[in-house]
Amino acid sequence: MKNKLSSIITLFLLVSGSLMAQDKAVYQKNGFALNGIDPVAYFTESKPVEGKENFSFDWNNAKWLFSSQANLDLFKANPAKYAPQFGGYCAYGVSENHKSPTDPNAWTIVEDKLYLNYSKKVKELWSKDIPTRIQRANELWPSLNKSN
Repeated sequence: MKNKLSSIITLFLLVSGSLMAQDKAVYQKNGFALNGIDPVAYFTESKPVEGKENFSFDWNNAKWLFSSQANLDLFKANPAKYAPQFGGYCAYGVSENHKSPTDPNAWTIVEDKLYLNYSKKVKELWSKDIPTRIQRANELWPSLNKSN
């Protein structure tokens, strides 16, 4: 019974999250991509690190923040390497054909690509079959991204 309730709550969160989803190519909160978290830090420090406004860069119609000049420079040199997949929207949500916001603490790097999820609970669901989820999300993302 507890498992069923947990599944219902997760489904509710996904649906409500998709209702709040944005029509932008990059998920933004308070005007910043990745909720103001430095995308390079996921790769260099293996954790989300708060970015600073004095280290910012406009890319893909979004303002990205970085924790250091070095990280800003790495991103500028190759934004596609460090930017999260699916514009920073929930990878699980995209695999279910909708855009959902993300929690910077629910993340995974797979084959040098950053994936974010709506929550740690949703990340658990996504982690059960990452290759299939990535394949499905890659198929669905172009049409979801056209709705911008």
